[in-house]
Amino acid sequence: MKPLLLIDIDGPLNPYAALMNRRVPDGYTRHWTRPTGWEFGPPLPVLLNPDHGRALLGLAGRYELVWATTWMDEANVWIGPRLGLPPLPYVDWPSLPVAAPEDTYWKTPYIVAYAAGRPFAWIDDEIADRDREWVHGQGAAALLLWIDPRTGLLPGDFETLAGWADGRRGGAR
Repeated sequence: MKPLLLIDIDGPLNPYAALMNRRVPDGYTRHWTRPTGWEFGPPLPVLLNPDHGRALLGLAGRYELVWATTWMDEANVWIGPRLGLPPLPYVDWPSLPVAAPEDTYWKTPYIVAYAAGRPFAWIDDEIADRDREWVHGQGAAALLLWIDPRTGLLPGDFETLAGWADGRRGGAR
């Protein structure tokens, strides 16, 4: 069974922090969205790079791709089609998350529960050392890869993910 690749959107695929400098990074296109909760006011700008869709599809031979984003199934409406991705399963977060253990990010225990013992890689801009320590303390075979929300995924990140899936465990950040 392939490991899971748990994919956050805001940060890894949508480098939202780049908009603070009022610039669209090279390779990205601004898309206007209206996900649930964003029905009023101007549409939500999302920056997406079509190369990421191709790179993720390239990893699909090594991983089972899963959305791990608060966009949940709406990722299959607003994000996936713009990247050329098929509909993906998603982590169905509780509407009121419980407090995370040992000062970890609120998603962390839900990610481990979703993986249910399967090896996984998780890309997110909120991952910290305490999350890695807690996940590894649970006995999980996992790569938690922090992605800078100013740049989004970079070619080296895809190389790290491919290498980890191929059994080369190095490169975690």
